[in-house]
Amino acid sequence: MPERILIVDDDPVQRRILEAAIQRFGFETVTAETGDAAMAALTGPDAGEIVLVVLDLVMPDLDGMGTLERMRRDGVYRPVIVQTAHGGIDTVVSAVRAGAIDFFVKPVSPERLEVSIRNALKVNALEGEIARIKRRADGALTFDDIVTRAPSMARVLELGRRAADSSIPIIIEGESGVGKELIARAIQGSSPRAGKPFVAVNCGAIPENLVESTLFGHEKGAFTGASEKRIGKFVEADGGTLFLDEVGELPLDAQVKLLRAIQEGEVEPVGARKPVKVDIRLISATNRSMIDLVRQGKFREDLYYRLNVFPITVPPLRERTEDIPLLAKHFITRFGAEEGKRVESITPEALTLLTRHRWPGNVRQLENTVFRAVVLADSHELDVDHFPQIAAQIDDFQDVEPTLPTIELTALPQQHERAETRPAPQREPMSPSAIGYPAQPDHTRGVVPILSEDGDVRPLEEIEADLIRFAVEHYRGRMSEVARRLGIGRSTLYRRLKELELDAAE
Repeated sequence: MPERILIVDDDPVQRRILEAAIQRFGFETVTAETGDAAMAALTGPDAGEIVLVVLDLVMPDLDGMGTLERMRRDGVYRPVIVQTAHGGIDTVVSAVRAGAIDFFVKPVSPERLEVSIRNALKVNALEGEIARIKRRADGALTFDDIVTRAPSMARVLELGRRAADSSIPIIIEGESGVGKELIARAIQGSSPRAGKPFVAVNCGAIPENLVESTLFGHEKGAFTGASEKRIGKFVEADGGTLFLDEVGELPLDAQVKLLRAIQEGEVEPVGARKPVKVDIRLISATNRSMIDLVRQGKFREDLYYRLNVFPITVPPLRERTEDIPLLAKHFITRFGAEEGKRVESITPEALTLLTRHRWPGNVRQLENTVFRAVVLADSHELDVDHFPQIAAQIDDFQDVEPTLPTIELTALPQQHERAETRPAPQREPMSPSAIGYPAQPDHTRGVVPILSEDGDVRPLEEIEADLIRFAVEHYRGRMSEVARRLGIGRSTLYRRLKELELDAAE
């Protein structure tokens, strides 16, 4: 789904001009005539879809400056580009101080407007990623920080928000890599324990003989090798949240002590003389069927019912493909900043490729795939070529070398002295419809006519459009390959598609 931009202007003519220009840039638009209407859109049910605001400063009632102040007061954070018919330096300074990210004087050229919008979105994405990382480190991550738009995730977020205000034990179920820990962190960040310790323990990675010591701690000298006191994860999480990942991997003897710790709110370190009181919020997670483990005798039934009070099931990535473009762009922004690479976007073909993959490793696999692509990228845009391991698993994106088409130029015989030695082909001129344009091209012949049905030479623009159509279909929409075979750059190809009013998606 395209990103949505809010246009706020009391002049209907200016609104229509901006709306048409911004839609040509590939964005959706929503309009408002006043500052009050803009605030209603920014706080309404569809506010999350608005990524940027183009705001006029001079309006009746609530003007642009008042709207900026209201946004700041109400905690509405969106990048704002302000516009006005009067571009005095005092006005610019006031708008920037009020929170505007850019400024232009009406009328603005489409090129200037597009550059301003795209730069504002890049800066906002980077600032948002930095703020998200900081909130994660501070234990203040919330459900608003989770990158998702899939309907199947809406239920997950709703359950998480409802559980956050309570101390009820939660178990998060889902395949490996779906983001169970992220959900747990969001629950903590949305609860009264926000900012308190969040201690994550991978129960499947602890050696069996150290599980009890790791969870509950031990005294110095309690066993061979215990050279110093250890407080344990329960005590470490006191006042905050303890996240037990892969809880189904705990050995049975550790499950007994875990059950007592949950029931009594206290733990007994190995070798200690008395138990230690703890105040924790317990969230557990598993990628296995817990009820099956109970039936097999590998997990205590009484502990299962203690943990499984409030279950939340996170769907796999293949069931929420709407999130793949959002997540891909999110990871591009993050890894581009971390690696110092100026990777700014991803092509529609590459997004289609990522969307069609099944992602057995879920979000974690997608994250690592984009990380690799960003590291290998030598351009500002990721393409299908940057995901060879994914493309190799999808038949339609196999990089098979197709047979080069023959461009056959059909012309009338020329009367000149060499005509006898080089006779021209005797055939009727072929129309575009005869060779399949704009319907199905003739792959076997690869014919692009230079004459129209009435025998006149066709305009060069029409011939070029036919050639580009043929190349796009022949190479199955792989725009990198199309550009390479036509001997032009990708940006030039997309520009020509736009100028010739060709739809690459079709």
